[in-house]
Amino acid sequence: MSVSKELSKGLVQVYTGEGKGKTTAALGQSIRAAGHGLKVLFVQFVKGNSFTGEFLFFRNSHNVTFWQFGRDCIYSSGIREKVVECNNCRECFIGKEGPSDMDIKVIRGGWERVKSVVRNYDLIVLDEISLAIFYKIISTEEVLEFLKNKPEKVEIILTGRYMPEEIIELADLVTEMKEVKHPYSRGILARWGIDY
Repeated sequence: MSVSKELSKGLVQVYTGEGKGKTTAALGQSIRAAGHGLKVLFVQFVKGNSFTGEFLFFRNSHNVTFWQFGRDCIYSSGIREKVVECNNCRECFIGKEGPSDMDIKVIRGGWERVKSVVRNYDLIVLDEISLAIFYKIISTEEVLEFLKNKPEKVEIILTGRYMPEEIIELADLVTEMKEVKHPYSRGILARWGIDY
C-alpha cells in the first residue's frame, strides 16, 4: 500500500500579532511539509533580502520554491559572504513614506504570479501578506477571494501583523504572537543565524 503525497484537505492558517515568530512558525511548517514530500511555495511579500538563512537554505531545496517580492538590501552580497553584518539601516524596508511605484509593481506582480500557480503546490505560505494589505498594495477582498477559491487540497499560511479581521474570521487556525520580552528593547539588533 502506498502512502498519498497530498493533503486530504487544505486549511487556512494565520500567524499574526506584534510578537516575534510568525515567519519562523511558517518556515517550520514548510520544512515539515517538504520533509513529507509535499510541494511548498514560500512567498515573502515586502521582504527581499537574499542573505537570510531561509533564502540560502531553500534556494537548493527540491520540494520548496522560495520567492521574494520586496526590496533587497544593497549590502546583501557582503552580508551573505559574512564580510559585513546587517547594521539595521532599514534601506530594505518600506518606511513612513510608504511604498514606491516600484514596490507596488514588484509586490503586485508577485501576487499575480502566486495566483497563477496555486494549483501546482500543496502548501503555500504568504509571508507578510498582511503588510501588503496594510500598504494597500493588495486588497483584503482579493485575498479573501483567493482563499475562498483555492483548490480544496492546498494549505495556505498567511503571516504578518495587522492581519485583517475578515481573514482571521475565515481562517481555520489563528495564532497570535504576543511580545512579552524582546532583546531589541535592550539595544540588541537582529542577529545573523538567529533573526535572519
